Amino acid sequence: MTALIIFLVSYLGIAMGRIPGLTVDRVGIAILGAIAMVAFGAVSPQEAVRCIDFPTLCLLYGLMIISAQLRLGGFYTAAAEKVLNFSDRPRLFLLVSMLLSAVLSALLANDIICFAMAPILAYSLKRAGLNPVPFLLGLAMSSNIGSASTLIGNPQNMLIGQVGRLSFQAFFLWAFIPSFISLVAAFGIIIIFYGQNLIVEKIEIMDENGLEWPQFDGWQTGKGIVAVTVLVGLYLTDIPRDLSTLTVAGSLLLSRKIKSREIMALVDWHLITLFCALFIIIHGITLANLPEQVLKFLSQKGFELTQPVFLTGVSVIVSNLFSNVPAVMLVIPCLSKTIPDPWYILALSSTFAGNLFLLGSIANLIVVEKALGHGVLISFKEHARIGIPVTILSLLVLVGWTFLI
Repeated sequence: MTALIIFLVSYLGIAMGRIPGLTVDRVGIAILGAIAMVAFGAVSPQEAVRCIDFPTLCLLYGLMIISAQLRLGGFYTAAAEKVLNFSDRPRLFLLVSMLLSAVLSALLANDIICFAMAPILAYSLKRAGLNPVPFLLGLAMSSNIGSASTLIGNPQNMLIGQVGRLSFQAFFLWAFIPSFISLVAAFGIIIIFYGQNLIVEKIEIMDENGLEWPQFDGWQTGKGIVAVTVLVGLYLTDIPRDLSTLTVAGSLLLSRKIKSREIMALVDWHLITLFCALFIIIHGITLANLPEQVLKFLSQKGFELTQPVFLTGVSVIVSNLFSNVPAVMLVIPCLSKTIPDPWYILALSSTFAGNLFLLGSIANLIVVEKALGHGVLISFKEHARIGIPVTILSLLVLVGWTFLI
């Protein structure tokens, strides 16, 4: 009962994103929940250490270092500026920018892509006389969709791949088609809603002073691209992904120009801390056999998580209540490691669900925050106007794919 109470309070706080009267955020709430699990005896200190999936953390940490290398090398800046060459053809520009975002997010964390590209696009689009809103929404939507196609595209997929012991190649072959169709659908929906409003007559340009985008460095960018290429090749072997990622990331720290401190500063320590805390919270309710009891109850009612439609629905609802990573950690203990398809469905549905509402994905919030810094307002309502139909179509594609394959 103690574990259940701590779990419910923790996840309620994570869903709200705050504790009334305090400034503690989701990560802080998760830490407090993990501490409570240990302090009240639901999880012993030894179990708290053992239950943390360190291979997943190593994978996430290594990919953040590789992304940091590319960012400091000016790769993201150069990529965004290159795409702007199509700004005189707005629809083609939207298509190219969404494809670029999707591909980069499939190879690296989608949050990093949005963090690096959103401010450049927001500023440059206004200078080009284009309406920034549909293009920035395209960035957010495509980064989420693209990240669903690989096991390294976003944090929840990394977790699913590691815990489920999934094959990198098999997952990509299964996930690519529904992800690609969903990307095309997202492009079509944005064109339908904004086709006549991609160009604006006059937009206020904010002061250029203070814009600090890493300048392109061919050598440093080349190192990052080689690292990603080598890494993908290693993922196709039997070498553990966490070991491959750490080895490649470690080689990037051997630099005569970029200080290790600069790279490490771009690691999202808050996200890593959130993972650790959630591992402990979920372990607490697992020890209390709560997931098994829930599964037994659902089974008696005729619902099984092996059913694609039911699993997709659960994933979407829970992801929008608690955010992707906490939702995935909640569902994972209920899945069997002998059947890969439910793991695939969970990965894609939890990621596609991030497009439903503004708060469903960290990538969405990053785009909105960075855009606001350049005078571009994307409201909750504006996001939902595109996000709801994009998500519905994506989920229909996913469910249809599960019955076809």
